[in-house]
Amino acid sequence: MEYQLAKLAVVDIGSNAVRCQISAVLFFNGRYRLKRIEYVRYPMRLGEDVFANGEITPRKADKFVKFLQALKLLMEVHEVAHHLICATSAMRTAANGAAVAERVKQELGLDIQVIDGQAEAAYINRVIEHLLEDNRHYLHIDVGGGSTEFNIYHDRRKVAAQSFEIGSIRRMQQEERGRTVEEMNGLWQRMEAWVRDNARRYHVTRAIGTGGNIGKLFSMSGTTPGKPITRRRVSALLDRLSNLSMSERVNVAMLNPDRADVIVPAGHIYLSAMQWAGVHNMLVPDIGLKDGMMQALFEQYFDEFSPTHPAVKPVADVENRPEM
Repeated sequence: MEYQLAKLAVVDIGSNAVRCQISAVLFFNGRYRLKRIEYVRYPMRLGEDVFANGEITPRKADKFVKFLQALKLLMEVHEVAHHLICATSAMRTAANGAAVAERVKQELGLDIQVIDGQAEAAYINRVIEHLLEDNRHYLHIDVGGGSTEFNIYHDRRKVAAQSFEIGSIRRMQQEERGRTVEEMNGLWQRMEAWVRDNARRYHVTRAIGTGGNIGKLFSMSGTTPGKPITRRRVSALLDRLSNLSMSERVNVAMLNPDRADVIVPAGHIYLSAMQWAGVHNMLVPDIGLKDGMMQALFEQYFDEFSPTHPAVKPVADVENRPEM
């Protein structure tokens, strides 16, 4: 029998979507598990406003506050013991991002931590590092709506990291304006140079990809869970999706509307990074920023619900399948 020690919640405010995950902390046979029991995702699309106009519009801000109020009520119903709310590229770029965060604090009593790319990568690192094999050298690629994070792992240790302010929504907007990413202050070239140099320096042989878009491409590929997807398969999927209209992507490929327009721009970042690094396979685990946030929350409040109080806080197993 498993014993539920507490419930924890995290809210990831991304440039494309806002995600809330509630997990139960379980303890059985000397092991801890974080079992997902609730997951809510809403395509808030803060990045559409911010990357086009530099700020969150009043209408979008009102909707954002209303959605966070719904999440607050959901956490109260679940009797969540502790929560963590983090915002990434869109809110840290928005001229009024701090004002919107302050409004949420005043009206709802919720604190939003607006984190930079390094902090975002550090959260993801908490769960990624436990999936890596010894004596393998990985390029980790995480593409969000507004930024892309790269990490190099050498023998399970992170040895290099860099964040670039380019993501699926930013790239889509550039393409809609008839501009290429290369025109954006040389950012694309700097990203390519960083990946090539570090992949060569640390002898990278495999990629690991996280994020909703690569997760969807993986599920569409028919690749066996736990096995890597090939670069050739990613390229073929992107070619097929590029030849479909938005209506066909939704009604034939069965993508959600908020996924249909960004999946190709995001996919090309993953594909390009694999090409620059000279790798042909990529692992796609079902984890992301929210899981790293959950692990951090688990560690922060571990002493409150630990039945044994060991001197060293253990890492919990992550279970991402919700209870049916």
